[in-house]
Amino acid sequence: MADHKQLYVQGLTHLAKGDLDDALASFQQAVSVKADFLEGHLGIAQAYERKRMLDEAVAAVRKAISINPNDPLVHTSLSRLFQQKGMIPEAEEEMAISRRLQAGL
Repeated sequence: MADHKQLYVQGLTHLAKGDLDDALASFQQAVSVKADFLEGHLGIAQAYERKRMLDEAVAAVRKAISINPNDPLVHTSLSRLFQQKGMIPEAEEEMAISRRLQAGL
């Protein structure tokens, strides 16, 4: 059986080809192998975002945040999704969190 990193790379390959369902399946397999694999959850979010399934993408990013709330990238990702959903105050709040984390505050 492939390890979580191999499955993640497979997901990225599918994503690059536009094979969103296969990408999603690979990312989901990666996190089933290693539940706290942050990049895998972000991959799931990216695949859902490209499928225009924004609520599911938000849920995946929230899972990534629960794994590492101090990673600025996860907050930036959530901000982008909130912007797409028209949730501007929430998007601004997440971007502010990301900036604070990047500045080490």
